[in-house]
Amino acid sequence: MNNWKKMMCMAVIAMLTSTVSAQSEVVTPYYELNQLPKLIKIMPEPPAFDSPEFANDVVRYGWGKQQRQDSARVALAIADAEWDDHAKLFLQWRDAFGLEITPIATPEIWKLMETSLATTDPMRKETKAYYKRQRPFERFNDSMPSHEEDELRGEGSYPSGHSLRGWGISLLLAQIAPERAAEIFSRGWDYCNSRVIVGAHWQSDVDASRTAASIGFCALQGSEEFIAQMKKAQKEYKEKTGQAAGVRAADIVEHPATRAYRLNSTATNDSTRGIVIQNNQKVIRK
Repeated sequence: MNNWKKMMCMAVIAMLTSTVSAQSEVVTPYYELNQLPKLIKIMPEPPAFDSPEFANDVVRYGWGKQQRQDSARVALAIADAEWDDHAKLFLQWRDAFGLEITPIATPEIWKLMETSLATTDPMRKETKAYYKRQRPFERFNDSMPSHEEDELRGEGSYPSGHSLRGWGISLLLAQIAPERAAEIFSRGWDYCNSRVIVGAHWQSDVDASRTAASIGFCALQGSEEFIAQMKKAQKEYKEKTGQAAGVRAADIVEHPATRAYRLNSTATNDSTRGIVIQNNQKVIRK
């Protein structure tokens, strides 16, 4: 077989492999869109451009532009703009959640998050298409630090899809790890504000999306499949963070010298024998 034929065979194999992989990644939502509450019937109209409410949007737009002077904050806002790569998206909550969410390391949590987003993300589409609200960067003919102009121009801004997703992620992660809810929601709040900072959305778009995300989150609680997967995700989280097998969160106290922790109220040090929690891992000291 000559080189040309080999190259053709390899190309066909690669194409077939890609197709099979894509088919295996299809996510079936917990509910179809027509089974979820219709946001267009629930949410108020976005503020008119001559209303007092819009005056606040303009003030917040100015606030967002001021935040761009902070290089670290604008870098975070640019990272928060990620949409297609869920691994990168979930990475934005790693520190707040206490775990990095990946298909390999946390398959049950990953499945819960992927399926939940596939269920609630589409809720925004009808409302955005109906109002077709002009985005801040369009109205002020401004550039975006996240360079999303071509992708977003002409698409309605109300409600914010990123903010609906980001607040939804925070609600889900807080249900998995309620002891870390403060950190998780703080991250989610800043994530939503990132959309104001880059000029993608008005503040009222973001505020409405937090409500929309809460509506979607409540709807998920009625799915038996969601509840079953949530239990698996909670169990996995406890196992990955050393809270399983009788280790109570209240009994895990940092020991500053050794990075070891109390296990069932028993203090540890360098000479302690048995099972201890060290650097978030179970360690057997003989």
